[in-house]
Amino acid sequence: MIGASPDVLRIGNASGFYGDRSSAWREMLDGGDLDVLTGDYLAELTMLILGRDRHRDPELGYARTFLRQLEPCLGTALDRGVRIVTNAGGLHPAGLAAALRTLADRLGLPARIGYVEGDALDRPGTLTANAYLGAFGIAACLSAGADVVVTGRVTDASLAVGPGIAHFGWTRADLDPLAGATVAGHLLECGTQVSGGNFSFFTELPDGGRRPGFPIAELHPDGSAVLTKHPGTGGAVTRETVTAQLLYEIAGPDYLGPDVVTRLDTVTLTDAGPDRVRVSGARGTPPPPTLKVGVTRLGGFRNSMTFVLCGLDIEAKVALVREQLTEAVGADGLEFTLARTDHADAVDTETASALLHVHLNDRDPKRAGRAFSAAAVELALASYPGCTLTTPPGDASPYGVFAAEQVAQERVRQVAVLPSGERVDIAPPPVTAPQHAEPLAGPDAVPLAGPDGEPLTGPDAEPLAGPDEPPAETGPTRRAPLGTVVGARSGDKGGDANLGVWARSDAGHHWLRGWLTVERLRTLLPETATLPVRRYDLPHLRAVNFVLTGLLGAGAAGSTRFDPQAKALGELLRARVVDLPAELLPGPPTQAAGTGKAPLRAGEAAGTGAAPLHAAEAVQAGEAAVRPAAAGSG
Repeated sequence: MIGASPDVLRIGNASGFYGDRSSAWREMLDGGDLDVLTGDYLAELTMLILGRDRHRDPELGYARTFLRQLEPCLGTALDRGVRIVTNAGGLHPAGLAAALRTLADRLGLPARIGYVEGDALDRPGTLTANAYLGAFGIAACLSAGADVVVTGRVTDASLAVGPGIAHFGWTRADLDPLAGATVAGHLLECGTQVSGGNFSFFTELPDGGRRPGFPIAELHPDGSAVLTKHPGTGGAVTRETVTAQLLYEIAGPDYLGPDVVTRLDTVTLTDAGPDRVRVSGARGTPPPPTLKVGVTRLGGFRNSMTFVLCGLDIEAKVALVREQLTEAVGADGLEFTLARTDHADAVDTETASALLHVHLNDRDPKRAGRAFSAAAVELALASYPGCTLTTPPGDASPYGVFAAEQVAQERVRQVAVLPSGERVDIAPPPVTAPQHAEPLAGPDAVPLAGPDGEPLTGPDAEPLAGPDEPPAETGPTRRAPLGTVVGARSGDKGGDANLGVWARSDAGHHWLRGWLTVERLRTLLPETATLPVRRYDLPHLRAVNFVLTGLLGAGAAGSTRFDPQAKALGELLRARVVDLPAELLPGPPTQAAGTGKAPLRAGEAAGTGAAPLHAAEAVQAGEAAVRPAAAGSG
């Protein structure tokens, strides 16, 4: 037992990414009772950053900010008996453990440090290759008395599952408790995203979302948990904030992990008091025989220039720049993206201008560097009228690409290095179950295995496209932004994106699951029209989740997309103006209108031909565009 009570283990989080709030460790330690405090520092992009660090200096490769954050807090944690668990070890957990021992000695503190290694794999031609390990190595270190446990690449949820194993004595056969703890870990891993951060309805939060408090999971012996936060901190913990995080970066109902497969469609959320949500019912099945392996490679070199196109003939101006630059540097690796930020009959230059982003990716740093950027600048007096660029010429920057692969569990040697220095091998799970994943489309697709990566679907989790026949919409509708009645959260995993959408009521969920089909999503988000899209139903959460295969190309680090991690994709969907059931909207209908019109662009007034409206104006316009619903309208 590592906590104060045999019946509950209070696990907090103080970091959701490398660069999170620097004061969070102090805030969490001073804010109230805790048994364990975790910090998540690793993401696909972070591994590239740490890989470059270690390439320059073999002694680096870990999150150095963690040392600075812990220095003023380590004594407090030791005095209060709070164990620290973090994956800040990155590519060099032994190096961070040594640095922590040096720090403790300098501070005169008797800290016992343990660490977990074995995730690093030898893959020729890669910058980094790391298997996503499970939680039993963390548990071994804690059970041996470690005050601080450092890991390399483990699944994010393992930071909470490991303490649960050490405290409650779970074994590999305790699949349901392991599944419940995995859900708790997934909810904690992104810090304040579960307590009001990045929340669709942030304006409804008590503090307007200004400074959400970091979360706590009160974990119980059966794996259930109550999500909460310290009293007096900002944000909120509600069923909707928890739903939002539960939908983040998932795929189907089977959430694969190295220790257990968690059935997300068995999870239920219930209110347990102010800022308290009980998360229960998670069922677990044996893990897959493989581990996810995150692989990063140098993708090449990249450069970007942006042209300002003001006034008339925008398309013709784009065509001219395209012809001129293609002739100057060649078409290979050249990419043009037009952002129509211009407005008709604008009164100032900025609102009258569109932006043409031009990117060049190449293996040759010289071609992607000055050869490209100088060619763009040379057009300043020899191209379209009003030619302006936003940046001076510059050199190319290297960029990396991420790929998810897999390796057999028994081929990875996970080792827990205890505070005494003893090295303990962590055996792989004795029972596994193959997962029958759907084939992924695209030339670079790789079958994946791992939870906080690309969790795969299992044999029971077939993709859903809603009911065979969407229920008929019989009541009146009004045109308004979709986000008036649903929330959304989206994110990236490699080159894919997920988009989770939840309803705010049972009636809203009944409408949502029949209305938001794959085909309607393609209409609302035209960039998905040619992509493989899978939809999954999560009725206990009143939600549907979409996986958009290949949306992000080579992944966040290599993407030239305006939103390279798809973080804003959910908000784009919510901004689309559609026909919504009037019964789901506040205020009575005022007027009947026609049916069956296609969705409008965000901010466009229905059938007026007027200039685009802002979102708030669109809602008001919708009040005067009430119509009886037709099946499939909007």
